[in-house]
Amino acid sequence: MSPPHPGCSAIRPLPASGARSTSAALAGVFFCGDRMDNLMVQTSLSSREAMTDRRPLLRAIFDAAVAAAHPDVVLAPYLRPVPKGNVICLAAGKGAAAMARAAEQHYLDALELDPARLVGIATTRHGHGVPTRRIKVIEAGHPMPDAAGLKGAEDTLRLAAQAKADDLLLVLLSGGGSANWIAPAEGVSFAQKQQVTRALLRSGAPIGEINTVRKHLSRIKGGRLARAGQRAEIVTLAISDVPHDDPSAIASGPTVPDPTTLADARLIVAKYGLKLDDAVHRALNDANNESCKAGDSAFARAQFELIARPRASLEAAIRVARDAGYAIVDLGADLEGEARDVAADHAKLALKARAERQRVAILSGGELTVTVRGSGRGGPNQEYALALAALLKDTSGISALAADTDGADGGGGSASDPAGAVIDQTTFAKIASLGLDPMAYLDNNDATAFFAATGDLLQTGPTLTNVNDIRVILVDGE
Repeated sequence: MSPPHPGCSAIRPLPASGARSTSAALAGVFFCGDRMDNLMVQTSLSSREAMTDRRPLLRAIFDAAVAAAHPDVVLAPYLRPVPKGNVICLAAGKGAAAMARAAEQHYLDALELDPARLVGIATTRHGHGVPTRRIKVIEAGHPMPDAAGLKGAEDTLRLAAQAKADDLLLVLLSGGGSANWIAPAEGVSFAQKQQVTRALLRSGAPIGEINTVRKHLSRIKGGRLARAGQRAEIVTLAISDVPHDDPSAIASGPTVPDPTTLADARLIVAKYGLKLDDAVHRALNDANNESCKAGDSAFARAQFELIARPRASLEAAIRVARDAGYAIVDLGADLEGEARDVAADHAKLALKARAERQRVAILSGGELTVTVRGSGRGGPNQEYALALAALLKDTSGISALAADTDGADGGGGSASDPAGAVIDQTTFAKIASLGLDPMAYLDNNDATAFFAATGDLLQTGPTLTNVNDIRVILVDGE
């Protein structure tokens, strides 16, 4: 097994031994020295000796999920042959720069394409850029769009419109693309588009509903990028970060038909009581802002393929947990819901397993939400972990990790934002010794401050991919 890119090292594969092997190397995981906090590069676990410390295993489970979706691993098999014309690469999302670099390696190195025939723009989250040779990298705001994303989207639309019939328009998408590509509809200002994003993020709406509104206030989302570049062959390769892998929801579907409508967007605004400017309401009532539908000529030469799915990453995580000797409770890769409510359901499962002296790993993916009512800081994974801590603090033998596979859970858009949090007996001891009230922090949506106090924030740095969240609860009932 070779590392996915320079600066990374690979851990050797797990042996195909029984579930109760006395020690097993945590493996199949790539650790990136220039991007990730590798406190647990290689760990041998004894089911007896390490009974009270599950953090190395929790981290290895998370890293396995991330590694399964890294662009250097998943992209190349899907890249098309060299076209008669140029390769025009347009990328967006947290994995955009890494995907662009992998595309460069394929075309320039493996296929020896003349560098002059490869151009492009990759718009990614601040801190997620990597060095490239021909494809320009723009670092932009996420989750709140910024001026860099505005310019990146305009340049992207301009380059797409220049594509010719013999060109390959290679569109590389990953989670975060909706915020990175910001091109407000006619009559809607950049500030008003930011207002919409802020209101949607605070509302607790699931990502599908958020993107429905976004698509109807945009000149690039909802199939409009395909309309701009329709003279060329369009190939979209995407890393899915949405429940059920809906192509029209990934980066708000810039190159695929959109099944949602302006009427759907208006209903969502009403459902959450969003207070928006009159210009936004006018735009949502303007038929010119309807997204592109199936049968539109924009899709005559367009193809779409998923190259990485949350389900595959969850399965990679499951393999590590199973090989460490845990029975598996697989809750699926598409969970949605309020973070604290989902945590309450999962806590019940963990407490039941503990009472029955079971040794199980409860794993799930998907994308949870937080309805913001307080003034604190956090993200869905941290809030989930905080709710778990409040419910499990009087129980031994249970540890958990909840984190976003992109390396940033909520936060303020910085590369140093935490990926999530870990809880175990040391967390519960800190709650007691510091006199912390988890419910008070939860009521204020202040999970980041809580876990900063206990020392349990998970800091990975940018992972250069995004396949939603990974949540793991380990129950040692023996």
